[in-house]
Amino acid sequence: MFVVDTNILVYAVNQNSAVHEPCRELLSHYRSQTEPWYLTWGIIYEFLRVSTHPRVFPKPLSLRSAWTFLDAVLASPAAGVLQERPRHWELLKEATAEVPSLAGNLLHDAHTAILMREHGIRRIYTRDAHFRRFPFVEVIDPLS
Repeated sequence: MFVVDTNILVYAVNQNSAVHEPCRELLSHYRSQTEPWYLTWGIIYEFLRVSTHPRVFPKPLSLRSAWTFLDAVLASPAAGVLQERPRHWELLKEATAEVPSLAGNLLHDAHTAILMREHGIRRIYTRDAHFRRFPFVEVIDPLS
């Protein structure tokens, strides 16, 4: 089980990215496998925000195109979306004790990391080095 982070989705959809092709192929591989893999609602919203933003992409996606992409991604029988469970608040407290520097933008990544812990998932495929701050997360940069 693993989580795919926003940046892999963004690179896979952005044909102008230097890493578009490897990320597109990687996502295609994930979609064809039987091992469970996940996104989070935060990752979904972040993908929608970034992929439709005119300051991020010279030609941003329309919201409809971004949804179409996500529909295809989540059509994989092995794909799922992680959601908070009743223990989420306690796990947030634990994470703030383990990573005392949690603040600002790192809290978005913390939400993903805590959801992973809550669901017993350690691995995340991402290019975001901030996830390395969480000792309970195994960060895999699929392009390194």
